[in-house]
Amino acid sequence: MRNWLLIPMLGCLLLASLVALADEEKIKRDLRARLPGMTIENVTRTPFAGLYEVTVDGEIVYTDEKTEYFFGGNIYDIRSLPPRNLTEDNARRSAIGVLAKTAGEVAIKRVRGTGKRVLYIFEDPNCTHCMALHQELQRMDDVTIYTFPTPILSLNSAEKSIAAWCSPDRAAAWDTLMQGGKLSVDIAQCANPLAKVAALAKRLDVTSTPVIYLGNGLRINGFVALDRLEKAFASRE
Repeated sequence: MRNWLLIPMLGCLLLASLVALADEEKIKRDLRARLPGMTIENVTRTPFAGLYEVTVDGEIVYTDEKTEYFFGGNIYDIRSLPPRNLTEDNARRSAIGVLAKTAGEVAIKRVRGTGKRVLYIFEDPNCTHCMALHQELQRMDDVTIYTFPTPILSLNSAEKSIAAWCSPDRAAAWDTLMQGGKLSVDIAQCANPLAKVAALAKRLDVTSTPVIYLGNGLRINGFVALDRLEKAFASRE
């Protein structure tokens, strides 16, 4: 194709993109005006004419182009077999985006091998299933693990979480807790991220531990054996 034919085509594509962005920004402004008590995080045009996906307080819903209605539920692409759940896919991407953005600030990080595979895990230091999972993960290679201290089970779970966070080596301290050990750390003067982790857990509807997110978006609730975890990674690579 001659270069001079490409110019108008590229211009049309650029114009369409700009129009779409303008529409999305207008809908975001309209929704914020209509719903001042809610956080309108993102608006994206769907493949369906006149329908927009909206992330509100971490939840995906849909609205019309006049922002007069909200629609709940899932949208499926039935052109593929099995049908693809577009809503679920986008929710996973949204969750991983939030986790990746906040992990460096509020999570305890450990890297093994290349670290190419990523796990985000919500754990309580008094959770026996978390301890069992921790032992399984000790045998996992080429992984980066972000642990979000989530003290929800016992009265002293917060004290233990803060003690680990305030330790010079947070990863080693958390390992000690996950092996049933104790920490002796002065927590009085240590700032900690527990409030931010609690807000993140609320947004992602984390109400028990452990909760695992793979870097590819898959969520697993509860303990999982290493072989199952390896298969889950392989199935989405």
